[in-house]
Amino acid sequence: MIYIDPPLWPAHGTYFSHLVSDSSLEELHAFAAAAGIPRRAFDRDHYDVPQHRHADLVAAGAAPVDGATLVRALIAGGLRIPARERAASLVHPLRRRWDALVPGAEELGAELLNRWGEPHRHYHDRRHLLQVLEALHRLGCSDRPVLLAAWFHDAVYDGVAGADEEASAGLAEELLPPAGIPAAETAEAARLVRLTAAHDPAADDERGRLLCDADLAVLGRAPADYDRYAADVRREYRHVGDSAFAEGRRRVLETLLARGVDLYRTQRGEDLWGSAARSNLARELASLAPGSYPAGSGSGSGAGRG
Repeated sequence: MIYIDPPLWPAHGTYFSHLVSDSSLEELHAFAAAAGIPRRAFDRDHYDVPQHRHADLVAAGAAPVDGATLVRALIAGGLRIPARERAASLVHPLRRRWDALVPGAEELGAELLNRWGEPHRHYHDRRHLLQVLEALHRLGCSDRPVLLAAWFHDAVYDGVAGADEEASAGLAEELLPPAGIPAAETAEAARLVRLTAAHDPAADDERGRLLCDADLAVLGRAPADYDRYAADVRREYRHVGDSAFAEGRRRVLETLLARGVDLYRTQRGEDLWGSAARSNLARELASLAPGSYPAGSGSGSGAGRG
């Protein structure tokens, strides 16, 4: 069933409604496409539609409900994206983490949060930053150079593998000393950032193994969460055609799967995420078999790194 709430949300000189499905995103996308609503109006679990479309969407079959009923329908259908999965809602919790890590460096924390909130980011955003920090906690890591590296590892993100990590490391080298971080910690944080280009730390590099495992923890999430990650990466590379995307993504997945039980470099990481990650990677790879990727769909998995 498709639901729409009243147009109560102000933006761009008008008011917007939310359009949702209580059963599947496929149903929601099909209804929106038939109604001429552009895909760019989709925001993870709903479409934002302007006030002047409300009446004709109801006429097309959307059930008009109040906001609370709409949210309950999303939750009942298992489609509701919680607040912590929305990048815009994470500024304050992330700021608290930064202030605890580097007291007195509020301006640097604000700059980093602005970078992580850039509009072209769909996966490599504040959600990913929080997920990496939480993964490091689950790995038992409270080491400041590793945590600083987590904050900087995608601080520069233009979708260019290798160049982004190098630029992010350079940014750490530029901005951490004025914030009072000693030279040795700055150099170590920058070294760790550069490691995330290949996720291939040396066997005796404990800090590198921790950061790389945390950066790839997303691969071991529940299938629905993994599928959202893959779709978000695809959006970051939407300027690349579907066939080229699928081919590049296949190469990434095959490389990761070839690592086998060495996908995660710490035993704790393997225990937490290894089995689920290999299952997710294999499932996505099977979906990208030649001829299975729908031309011009603009959705599905991307070729990006973790």
